[in-house]
Amino acid sequence: MSDSNTDTVMGDSNPPTKITEIPTEVETPASTTTTAAATTPPPQTSTTATTTTEAAPTTRIEEIKSVKSQRVATHSHIKGLGLQENGTASNIADGLVGQCKAREAAGIVTELIKSKKMAGKALLLAGPPGTGKTALALAISQELGTKVPFCPMVGSEVYSSEVKKTEILMENFRRSIGLRVKEIKEVYEGEVTEITPEETDNPLGGYGKTIAHVVIGLKTTKGTKQLKLDPTIYESIQKEKITVGDVIYIEANSGSVKRVGRSDFYATEHDLEAEEYVPLPKGEVFKKKDIIQDVTLHDLDLANAKPQGGQDIMSMMGQMMKPKKTEITEKLRLEINKIVNRYIEQGVAELVPGVLFIDEVHMLDIECFSYLNRALESTLAPIVVFATNRGNCVIKGTDNDIQSPHGIPVDLLDRLMIIRTLPYNYNEIVQILTIRASIENHKIDDEALMYLAEIGNTASLRYAIQLLTPASILSKTYSRPSITKEDIEEVTSLFNDAKTSAKLLEQNKSKYLY
Repeated sequence: MSDSNTDTVMGDSNPPTKITEIPTEVETPASTTTTAAATTPPPQTSTTATTTTEAAPTTRIEEIKSVKSQRVATHSHIKGLGLQENGTASNIADGLVGQCKAREAAGIVTELIKSKKMAGKALLLAGPPGTGKTALALAISQELGTKVPFCPMVGSEVYSSEVKKTEILMENFRRSIGLRVKEIKEVYEGEVTEITPEETDNPLGGYGKTIAHVVIGLKTTKGTKQLKLDPTIYESIQKEKITVGDVIYIEANSGSVKRVGRSDFYATEHDLEAEEYVPLPKGEVFKKKDIIQDVTLHDLDLANAKPQGGQDIMSMMGQMMKPKKTEITEKLRLEINKIVNRYIEQGVAELVPGVLFIDEVHMLDIECFSYLNRALESTLAPIVVFATNRGNCVIKGTDNDIQSPHGIPVDLLDRLMIIRTLPYNYNEIVQILTIRASIENHKIDDEALMYLAEIGNTASLRYAIQLLTPASILSKTYSRPSITKEDIEEVTSLFNDAKTSAKLLEQNKSKYLY
């Protein structure tokens, strides 16, 4: 590029910031010097390596495992729906066991979501407790991938003394709708070969010096280029702690600087490294890049919300003391929706309808259900997945205690696609317990596993899974290599399941207060 090609970086109110390319004649000696410096082998690499080898017998470096990686969640074994290419479900796959019909139905729903043909529709997972409803919802989110928003919530979350129920529902709706913004940016990208700040006398007088501009050399696989940058960009470079050898990119329009990582040429400089090494950028230093940014509508709401308050001193003090938050108004959301629709029409952005998963949906009341009826028909609506383990029960908030299937009004129930989950049989419980034991790193005997599966069949699967960890602690106490049937029997004598507890309450009801 020629010397006259410049890009404005700052706004109109300030003197324009320039990114000026220094002509090629000046480039040659600087790039030659930098290349010579770069090709010099890092000093004392072999000596350091030898020292480390000699000290190895006396020095021990132990890796401390993260606490987060040691924790095992209830559904951490779920990796997907476990479907074959033709859409049929394998009996055991991706951490799921059985429920083949439900998984195949969920697979069809996943394909509808991916092809964007299910926006504004809702799904209901209905079945007894412990039949894998939440696991199915999480499996759907795993199949959709990280780019599709997945927002889980529980029905009781809507009840708050500070925020309206409909506001909480709308907030979660907006969290579940993604926007993929495509933007073409002009950037200078490469490995830094030099950073030379040019100083000048302070215009305000005095003996101090001020930085007039900074010269940066950037190198790619196709060549090198020198840029003359504004001092404000030099401040950004200092904040990012950029040094010679780092791979960076500078946006030509805004002047923002981003450090990508350290050039992999310096990967052998130290024996122990905490740096992230990246390859030398390909192509020219100046290029146009397609940058795709994924945001949710709730992110846009938060970014455009402004703190409210009067002009009196107490209001100002309150704003300084607390974080700047405010309730997002309906007017603001409508304005954002207009802008989003305009972007979609222009082809700048693409709408990505995500999934809102509402567990224990029977906890919602009649106001929430009537609001959901309207919200589901909106043009900007996610795919809503409900889950409940209730049969015929009262709809919360109705005056005459109206009963309805699953505690959901019939008019909303009529709009839903319903997937039914069935209780697990004995063999499936054995398989689930085997998976959970391996995930939680418990060794269990076959006899103990069969006995635990019988308990799960008669009591509940959740109760059987909960007994695994206490039984493991007991086996370690008795110095046994694995969990035995005796450990399971001892644990069952110490803890009661829900059915046994209910029977004991009925037998001894005279001894309890009612």
